[in-house]
Amino acid sequence: MSVHDLLKEYIETGRIKLDKSKHPELTTYHDPCNYGRKSERTFGHGYYEEPRWIVQQCVENFVDTYPTKVNNYCCGAGGGAWAMPYAEERIYYGRVKVKQIKDTGAEMLIAPCHNCRDQIMKSLRQEYDMMDLEVKYLWELVADSLVIEGVDE
Repeated sequence: MSVHDLLKEYIETGRIKLDKSKHPELTTYHDPCNYGRKSERTFGHGYYEEPRWIVQQCVENFVDTYPTKVNNYCCGAGGGAWAMPYAEERIYYGRVKVKQIKDTGAEMLIAPCHNCRDQIMKSLRQEYDMMDLEVKYLWELVADSLVIEGVDE
């Protein structure tokens, strides 16, 4: 079971409740190579639909990237590149992902993979003038969207 399966089950069964109004900004989703193409090759199932469904339970305005799912672009940090000393190359390869994100007009990006999130949040935003873009993990978006009964804000 992946985090996608678990979160989807919790939402569908009502174990957790979410409030979309906490996230009115236009939001998009990045398909990590590991959860998509690699999972599909290794386990016979790529996680494309589940995370999008989860995001759409948490936000009011969702826009998808193009191309998407199996054809989505790598952020440039895959294959261990994030941890390697080749920042210049990694940032250069991420330029295609940047264009894809900018073309959506999104104000928030959900990137469930830690390499992807770090690449986009810590490198690509600064290098390609996207500092206004908020970047979150999928689980972080869900946590920020939780309705906690009996707690006044």
